[in-house]
Amino acid sequence: MSRASLDKDPREVASMFDDVAAGYDRANSVMTFGFDRRWRVTTGRVLDARRGEKVLDLAAGTGVSTEEYARGGAWCLAADFSIGMLRAGRHRNVPMVAADALRLPFADDSFDAATISLGLRNFVDTKAALAEIARVVRPGGRLVVCEVSTPPFAPIRFLYRKVLLPLLTWLGRRASSNPEAYAYLAESMLEWPDQRALGEIMAAAGWTKVEWLNLTFGVVAIHRAVKPGRPEGSVDSGA
Repeated sequence: MSRASLDKDPREVASMFDDVAAGYDRANSVMTFGFDRRWRVTTGRVLDARRGEKVLDLAAGTGVSTEEYARGGAWCLAADFSIGMLRAGRHRNVPMVAADALRLPFADDSFDAATISLGLRNFVDTKAALAEIARVVRPGGRLVVCEVSTPPFAPIRFLYRKVLLPLLTWLGRRASSNPEAYAYLAESMLEWPDQRALGEIMAAAGWTKVEWLNLTFGVVAIHRAVKPGRPEGSVDSGA
């Protein structure tokens, strides 16, 4: 397994997630002490997917997040590069498709919104993936990203990096069907850019109105952005 600070091989990353798919959701809950559920609920509220909308849930894994976001009646599609993860979520009542974030198999302007929960850091090229997501979201559509981040308060940041993250990694190894994979996941958390840096990457990829909300002292952050342009059929309200 390549180290997270090096270039990610998409096939290696997909293979890793194939290996941990069977127990991934359980390991996530163990690692986060159940906070993953709260983060999904909050992400769903920020996304605000409504009936009649089409939503792309990318890096959806087993579809647990897709199922959450579809509760409001929107049509939500789970997409992931790992076939093993999608197979592990076959019992969920959501549509699923295998997809590479850098070459999405969808037409331009296909979705009203796109979302990624704790998966953006696994893409081989973050900026390119965000630009590709912008391609398939309609003008005026939105992007919501929930991802690990950097606690802004120095004492919390120290405890997170030196105490909590090693503990979470140990718990993940104990709960996972592939313990070695959690060395990669832990390092990817440490290497990931902070809130502002990720916001700048999103803006550079073509998204506007970028803002973020810290959760759990900034251990996780939700970023929200909008694709520039007016929705089809909108009109100017000015004179």
